[in-house]
Amino acid sequence: GSGCIPIAFAKNIPGASAEGWDISSDALAIANENAAINNVVIIFHHADILKSVLPENKNKFDIIVSNPPYVTIAEKQLMQKNVLNYEPHTALFVPDNDALVFYRAIADLAVNRLKPGGHLYFEINERYGNETTELLVSKGFINIILKKDINGKSRMIKAEIP
Repeated sequence: GSGCIPIAFAKNIPGASAEGWDISSDALAIANENAAINNVVIIFHHADILKSVLPENKNKFDIIVSNPPYVTIAEKQLMQKNVLNYEPHTALFVPDNDALVFYRAIADLAVNRLKPGGHLYFEINERYGNETTELLVSKGFINIILKKDINGKSRMIKAEIP
């Protein structure tokens, strides 16, 4: 989206380098503008995690952070108009029959691209905390922590690759 996650890392962690990946060319243009405004150098890649059209570099990462689409189509009617009217639907929705599609693909990537002891962080759909945790266990992640937001909803997961 806006590039706020890699920008925050690059701006606040001395010596950190960061990459950002997105399927949207428009989002990448905004992210590049935001990086320039914040005086940080970030490499942004056009990538589709579901089609394995990923950057060719084989960098290993210490941390992967993702806020992938996670709202099911059935949940669309519960969403606020300010989100539905301004957020691209490709950034929001997943099929009702495969709500973890992005988590599975990103976990597979993380297994191969995280350094030993590296961490994966996800924002998640509050309804799929246990399922997302089980998915990460099945992929070999350890020290998995499911965290709640200020409203007491399961919304974040931290996992480590051995």
